[in-house]
Amino acid sequence: MSNDFDPKILAFLCNWCSYAGADLAGVSRMQYPPNIRVIRLMCTGRIDPIFIINALTRGVDGVLIAGCHPGECHYGKGNLYTRRRVLMTKKLLECIGIEPERLHLAWVAASEGPKFAEVVKEFTEETKNLGPNPLATLTREEKGK
Repeated sequence: MSNDFDPKILAFLCNWCSYAGADLAGVSRMQYPPNIRVIRLMCTGRIDPIFIINALTRGVDGVLIAGCHPGECHYGKGNLYTRRRVLMTKKLLECIGIEPERLHLAWVAASEGPKFAEVVKEFTEETKNLGPNPLATLTREEKGK
């Protein structure tokens, strides 16, 4: 594996907590890798496992989901549904030959800008250690034809 590998990470962030935490990290000028592309959702409970699988099969090296802490969801139980879906999706990924570590769930509150930056740093490093997504490599080769 090359040290030059720069993973592509797609992040699904809850509007009320994690997106606000990311915003706080940004306005506080906290340093974290620029590898993530953010999709802002009203609640992580809206994430369908097919979104994750589609991202991974279309060239993303890792998927980060960040939402409100359990018990603090603005929509009641959305984050609890997400936790269950992530566990199920990780098992599915393993069955189809994708490392489940390419999917990460974190709880980040609006006031936790430093935590958001740390989660991104850690997940980017973990994804680098996994190397390029084998499905992403296939997708890149097909595009080169």
